[in-house]
Amino acid sequence: MKPETFFSLAIQPRFNETDGLGHINNTVLPVWFEAAREPIFEIFNPSLDLSQWNLIVAGFTIAYTSPTNYGSAVSVKTWISRVGNSSFEVAQQSWQGGKMTAEAKTTLVHYDYGIDKSQPISDGVKAQLSQLTGV
Repeated sequence: MKPETFFSLAIQPRFNETDGLGHINNTVLPVWFEAAREPIFEIFNPSLDLSQWNLIVAGFTIAYTSPTNYGSAVSVKTWISRVGNSSFEVAQQSWQGGKMTAEAKTTLVHYDYGIDKSQPISDGVKAQLSQLTGV
């Protein structure tokens, strides 16, 4: 059986996430994208123990390609687009009704909060990340 090459999260938009124009507010999609990164977080911190947290966001970009609407499920697809020595990039897309509504790139850094310094990503974790190609 072929291993998963991306993660998918189904989201049902809530009424309170809708803005005055009838669309899901632009501040909501980054929250959904963060929720969809949880399986990536588990690669670095399987228990998701915040006292052992070892990732930090270095940057985030998002492009809204079509309105996302209330009343119809959204699927968020998440994969890895780049792996470096201590950082990596997560690519994500939201889809609703067969149409992409947004895409984002987030750079995360493997980080030691005790010494306030980035740390190399282990070869084992790099191998896991390299499987998540999105195709």
